[in-house]
Amino acid sequence: MTRKYTAKDITVLEGLEPVRKRPGMYIGGVDRTGLHHLLWEILDNAVDEAMNGHCDRITVTLHADGSTVTVTDNGRGIPVDIHPKYHRPALELILTTLHAGGKFENQNYYHSGGLHGVGASVVTALSSSLIARVKRDGVQWEQRFARGLPTTKLKQLGPARGTGTSITFTPDPEIFPDTRFDPQWIRERLEARSFLHRGLTILFENQVDNTTETFVHERGIAEYLEKLVAQSGAEPVGEPLSFERKNNGLIVECAFAWTTATQERLQSYVNGIPTPAGGTHENGFKAGLAKALRNYLTVQNLLPKGASVVAEDTREGLVALLSVYLQQPQFQGQTKDRLNNPEVTAPIDQFVRTTLENYLLQNPTQARAIAQRVLLAARARLASRAAAEGVQRKTSVSHRLNLPGKLADCSSTDPTLCELFIVEGDSAGGSAKQARDRQFQAILPLRGKVLNAEQASTSKVLSNKELNDIISALGCGAGKDFDISKLRYHKVCLLMDADSDGHHICTLLLTFFYRQLPELIRRGHAFIAQPPLYKVEIGKEVHWAYTDEEKEALVAKANGKPVLVQRFKGLGEMDPPTLKETTLDPKRRVLLRVEIADEQRTEGTIQALLGREVEPRFRFIMERARQVEDLDV
Repeated sequence: MTRKYTAKDITVLEGLEPVRKRPGMYIGGVDRTGLHHLLWEILDNAVDEAMNGHCDRITVTLHADGSTVTVTDNGRGIPVDIHPKYHRPALELILTTLHAGGKFENQNYYHSGGLHGVGASVVTALSSSLIARVKRDGVQWEQRFARGLPTTKLKQLGPARGTGTSITFTPDPEIFPDTRFDPQWIRERLEARSFLHRGLTILFENQVDNTTETFVHERGIAEYLEKLVAQSGAEPVGEPLSFERKNNGLIVECAFAWTTATQERLQSYVNGIPTPAGGTHENGFKAGLAKALRNYLTVQNLLPKGASVVAEDTREGLVALLSVYLQQPQFQGQTKDRLNNPEVTAPIDQFVRTTLENYLLQNPTQARAIAQRVLLAARARLASRAAAEGVQRKTSVSHRLNLPGKLADCSSTDPTLCELFIVEGDSAGGSAKQARDRQFQAILPLRGKVLNAEQASTSKVLSNKELNDIISALGCGAGKDFDISKLRYHKVCLLMDADSDGHHICTLLLTFFYRQLPELIRRGHAFIAQPPLYKVEIGKEVHWAYTDEEKEALVAKANGKPVLVQRFKGLGEMDPPTLKETTLDPKRRVLLRVEIADEQRTEGTIQALLGREVEPRFRFIMERARQVEDLDV
């Protein structure tokens, strides 16, 4: 009998219930990125005060527990008077009601990162404790909240000097699996904000490590660019450039320089908010840059006969910062990763094109150096394409015949269903081939450690057998020839031993993906498989432990029953049924999706740990040597 579907089956979530039920809608998820997004929301509100000339000092305090944060500014202070319509204090209304705020009419905030009146209330909803203190009109006020609801009424604490707002919150452990903040991540975000907002002083009080840092940068993003170029480890080509324009409510600031590196690095911001997924402002910048350089090469007759320059050539080795301010930004979702305003593309395009063209004409020595860098990129692209076509011609008669011989392919041809497991070693590959579901799971064994794609040229990467096998198996090409529509597997899973060699190979492959197939990661197709470390038999029960902590917890709960613990040193030690049950079976396995949570941190980490410069690696090892309890050598 079919159950009736009637009006009483409809649930209406009221107040901040929707946020607690579906936090991913508002902060992107409950992982580390979502956790830190709470802090960014409160920080953004303080920065909005600074952006509009009402604040010049912000203090962020990470308390000793590592899970509680306080953000204090010397802005105007959130209003505390009673709202005439809702008869509640404005402070309480802002912190407990979705879409309540002072940024809708552009009267109190000409430019702002907060737009929907959602951020502060989301933090209240997802915090086990939130304390708001406001200084206004010579009085300090306080109100406390928990899980979206006020737990006290607004009260006066006494007289106070100055104005400002202080928000202290602790993320709710019922929502977040781990509520501890990353001090380094906070530090990097705060330093970036100080570069973006010239003259703003930001203090970071890290009570976990008992350190205090002050960030203030009077030269803004031009100074930030110098830092990024130095971090890249590549030699700069010519002098760094920086331009600024204010017109009809649109402010555009850009700073950029070319280097000898092969990759481009463009970081963009809208009203001080990072936009890692780009958007219409980046489109305008890229278009203007390409047009200016192509026009210069054509007018100066620098293009070799039969050669062409594509937009990507003009950005190879480019390190760039783009910061725009506009009144009504339209972001893609509450996490604000991408700008969607179509009207900003044309003015940014025109500004960058005309300004760069004029600069190149007035600075011939600089212009020649930049032009030679672009032409070098064009020649490298053509050589890379020729190398790729040469590799393909050697073995391709048809698409299927171009697949590597050691690939055990699946029978399905639907990419949305197919999975590719890249496995370390022939032994593990043999077990995986027996354990897989042949209908939709393919296995590609690799032999040994692969080439470091951070230090190798594109042509060298394409000629490397192991990496070329991966490219052939995926079917989507690599580098500038990458085409996501030709991807043959929508789950690409790295399956490595849980030891130092396995972690190293996994890191090398992720670096290869990041440099040559970045959309594989950005579109959510890259995964890391999680085979268990231990098989724990307690009496007649069998358990799988993925960490030492899980193993210890299982043993502690044995209650006197006989315990047998088996440690898997490698995938080759697992028989096919065990590998299938623990690692390949979609109903029981654990897969970690690879995401780029922070472009700047990802770029810096890869360059430091895998780049040509040895000094960053040495510094990284020395700084963390005392933290290592068990070193696998």
